[in-house]
Amino acid sequence: MAANAIDQTRRMLSLVTYLRERPGAHVADVARAFGITEDELISDLDVLPMCGTSFRGGDLLDIDTDGDRIWWHNPDDVAAPLRLAADEATALLVAARAVATLPGLREGDREALLRATAKLEAAAGEAAGASSRLSVTFESEGGVFADVDRAISERRRLWLRYYSPARDELTEREVDPIRLFAVGHTYMEAWCRRTEARRTFRLDRVAEIRLLDAPSEPPEIELRDLSENLVQPSADDPEVVIEVGPGGRWVAEYYPHDSADELPDGGLRITLRTPDPASLRRLALRLGAEGRIVAPPELADSARRAAAEALAAYQDAAARA
Repeated sequence: MAANAIDQTRRMLSLVTYLRERPGAHVADVARAFGITEDELISDLDVLPMCGTSFRGGDLLDIDTDGDRIWWHNPDDVAAPLRLAADEATALLVAARAVATLPGLREGDREALLRATAKLEAAAGEAAGASSRLSVTFESEGGVFADVDRAISERRRLWLRYYSPARDELTEREVDPIRLFAVGHTYMEAWCRRTEARRTFRLDRVAEIRLLDAPSEPPEIELRDLSENLVQPSADDPEVVIEVGPGGRWVAEYYPHDSADELPDGGLRITLRTPDPASLRRLALRLGAEGRIVAPPELADSARRAAAEALAAYQDAAARA
């Protein structure tokens, strides 16, 4: 859960200082000091070697354990003053300038960010030169980001006209916004009054947005940990069964699922859950001969009709060519 991820991050930051001052500390003693189990501590120690001042090999934490004691082999190297390489300075400056242009960013935050960017440019020197030739434009244009941010700040409900690519249609709905986040694209998590359920909306698919006078009153729900996957089905979501051939085994790697059973031909019978089963029609079309929807029957029939219509349209276009 999100709270656990935050707690673990805080704990690992403290763990770095603790281990630096106690070389060769015993696993049992460290676990007891942090009030966690030894298994939880070992899990933290598995993550720490992937942390450091950069992803260059010598800058990562060289920490390991033999199950009894913990050894940190390069504490002095990691503690050396941080110096940004040219690529790191460029990435940081481009990101900072991009964030500073976001609509809806509070003016005080924008000014603080610009001051920090100026200091970073001065510190980076020549390494900052390439960043001035690069720019990033966020997709949330037309004030959508600003309206969502304002709605969250003022606790107001929103009205949306939203495009659903799975159904190829625009729908109107009222939502109580919960938070903004970015996972490749920019999203709003909200309580949808149309479906009476939590939904995630991609901002570049919002065709129209309007702030309402009604207060935003989403129910008390636990925020999802987005570090695992943006799509996290609920146990209450409808169940879908898909059979794929050897060339469609990637589906089990890409889609969260309940089970994936081997088939005699080298394929898989995959059982998964989704709040919007109709969205899997596109997957069925993409799989072609390498897959088919087995259940529910109405979705299987719908996928077959979509495939037949796509084939007919293709044949018609070929005949006119």
